[in-house]
Amino acid sequence: MTRKAARTGTATSNSPAAQSPEAHDTRSLSPEAILERLHLEGVKFLRLQFSDILGTVKNIEVAQSQFAKALNGEVMFDGSAVQGFTRVEESDMLLRPDLSTFLVFPQFSREEGERGKVARLICDVYLPDNSPFEGDPRRVLRRQIERAATLGLSMHCGPEPEFFLFERGELGQGTTRTNDHAGYFDLAPIDRGERIRREITNKLVEMGFEIEGAHHEVAPGQHEIDFGYAPVLQTADAISTFKFVVKRVALEYGLLASFLPKPVAGVNGSGMHCHLSLFRDGKNAFDDPEGEYGLSRLATQFVAGLLEHAPGMVAVTNPLVNSYKRLIPGYEAPVNVAWSTSNRSALIRIPARRGSSTRAEFRMPDPSCNPYLALALMLAAGLDGIEAGLEPPPAIQRNIFKMTVREKRHHKIRELPGNLSEAVDALERDEVMVAALGEHLQDHYSEAKRQEWAEYSSAVHAWELERYLDLI
Repeated sequence: MTRKAARTGTATSNSPAAQSPEAHDTRSLSPEAILERLHLEGVKFLRLQFSDILGTVKNIEVAQSQFAKALNGEVMFDGSAVQGFTRVEESDMLLRPDLSTFLVFPQFSREEGERGKVARLICDVYLPDNSPFEGDPRRVLRRQIERAATLGLSMHCGPEPEFFLFERGELGQGTTRTNDHAGYFDLAPIDRGERIRREITNKLVEMGFEIEGAHHEVAPGQHEIDFGYAPVLQTADAISTFKFVVKRVALEYGLLASFLPKPVAGVNGSGMHCHLSLFRDGKNAFDDPEGEYGLSRLATQFVAGLLEHAPGMVAVTNPLVNSYKRLIPGYEAPVNVAWSTSNRSALIRIPARRGSSTRAEFRMPDPSCNPYLALALMLAAGLDGIEAGLEPPPAIQRNIFKMTVREKRHHKIRELPGNLSEAVDALERDEVMVAALGEHLQDHYSEAKRQEWAEYSSAVHAWELERYLDLI
């Protein structure tokens, strides 16, 4: 990767800004307007939702008598009880709702309908002095959005989250038995997940999502539902909501929906490819009909930043011990730090469409990540490429999966870290990624991941017993 004098590209497309994943414009809603909607729709409970550092969605649910207090950001919670937030002696924190995230959940079951409707608001976390909490994952993403705005840019993302549907055991426990044996784009009756995908899609549409497509994926029991391109904060909110809806609908069908990257050996794992573009003044800043491959210089600098920092961000975009069992050769997962305009063996692919659809498909992330942190680091990496004037290496148009080690070395193609421990090492060495996370969150995140690796390394696994117990 070469660094040149930084300069940003010029947008030349006529594309409009991408739309929010929620069809109903709630940006102008006031607390009074939301209170009126809560009353008119008969909502009995309001969930104040936020995320811990690992991406687990948390919430405090309040009844009607507390709606006004909640909307004014006056609900307090114990931050010391949340992974990576704060110490016991500094535990008080406030939830300040983002009113643009208001929605009423659809009815998932008859029992829920009898208890009354439930609405939600996604919240930012604040300290008692009304200053933003720097360890809030949503705040980490907001900082990068603000950084991009100083350059007149905003990032939009269209994610492609994949998941598995598994049968449950007699006692309701999860198994890895798939409920079908279908493959890529198969139809019913081979694809037994068709009905549940439609149900998930219907629920999401009720909530205002723009669903672009749904289909069976490569592995048995594996599915993908794609939703609309949107500004990056709305995308992160939508991913969190999407995962909740998928799991909730699956539960009603007696199934387990899992976003684990590699739940079954010997088949493709689940990724979450992210289609990324930068916009300036409502136009796609990646598009340039006069540029090489139809890309603006800003686009190639952004790609260069992603490539430069991919090893440093993989601990966040692929955060589990299990994530690295997906990132191995032979299962279409990207392990090679390279870019291409023509094949899917590279880490970054530039899809063929140009104009308003010009974008970079970042193929590394998986759906177990915290979407706020993952998208924050993608944006931080791309912005570093722009600000530092990075130039990417030549695009690789060959199938990298079939290259020899010598050929990869010739093209200076690196590989991603091979396990979670190596990934955390790479994160801690990457000053740009550490700065994007912030000291508080990075310290807690690394500590949690090193503990996870230590527990995994010290456990005795079934494979070891099957391989060695009788032999040794």
